[in-house]
Amino acid sequence: MFKLRRLSQQPILEPIEQHDWERAAVFNCGVTLHQGRVHMIYRASDRDFSALSDSEPKESKRFASSFGYAVSEDGINFTRDAEPIFQGEGAQEFWGVEDPRISKIGDTFYMLYTAFGGRSWDDHRIALASSHDLRSWQRHGVVLDEPNKDAGLLEETVNGKYMLFHRRLPHIWAAFSSDLKTWEDHQIIMETIPGGWEENKIGIAGQPIRIRQGYLMLYHAVDKHKAYRLGAALLDGEDPAKVVGRLPEPILEPELEWEKVGLVPNVVFSCGQVIKDGFLYVYYGGADRVIGVAGIELDKVVF
Repeated sequence: MFKLRRLSQQPILEPIEQHDWERAAVFNCGVTLHQGRVHMIYRASDRDFSALSDSEPKESKRFASSFGYAVSEDGINFTRDAEPIFQGEGAQEFWGVEDPRISKIGDTFYMLYTAFGGRSWDDHRIALASSHDLRSWQRHGVVLDEPNKDAGLLEETVNGKYMLFHRRLPHIWAAFSSDLKTWEDHQIIMETIPGGWEENKIGIAGQPIRIRQGYLMLYHAVDKHKAYRLGAALLDGEDPAKVVGRLPEPILEPELEWEKVGLVPNVVFSCGQVIKDGFLYVYYGGADRVIGVAGIELDKVVF
């Protein structure tokens, strides 16, 4: 059993009122370690989420999500761009782009994200983009043409195929592909557990990463009161569709004021983590408004 500890008692990124595109929220972020620095692509919103209280999305309450970019030498203090690096395009991204997760395979960075069209609350699709520099991105379109999200690519191939993690409510699923276009062998790899902190739905945090024991999969879990916590599971090193360990208690849960009060209350939600100098840094959105960081020494990650 292990727990993450907060590396800052305050958010490491907050909205900037003077920037229209990120004046309401900066939160769920994908991260990757490149050339010794932590690169972050974070979701930003131009207005609050009062639209979520309506039965269907209304144009008058439309919030547009886009991606900002930040970089850090130490994993805690970030320098960010003044303008977004990735914004919604076309009908499927009319309400924006959400919750990026970044994987490096070979010399290419792949970003899976949620494309939200806003024609209904289920109008969200997993989409893919790629880059060689983390700034200019080539879109590859929708990956799964179904209401789906919480997707990430394993940074290694399995039996010569790419492995995709995703969520068909309420469980965590996996699928495989030889070309990143056609996904087959969809299967549930981890299910919700009734009666506790992960009974409503679960989904991956950042894409699972290789550690000594296998693959570490961090995930978010939602209880019946809609509180979001982070959990941890261990996937088999040879067959990452197989869960070989799962912690019974959350490794991080909403405790600080900015994790409990925001645009959506009682939320810690992660889309990315990195290992730097033997330390695991986990980045998370607090109450869907700000970004925090927690972590642990890698040798203390035990199941």
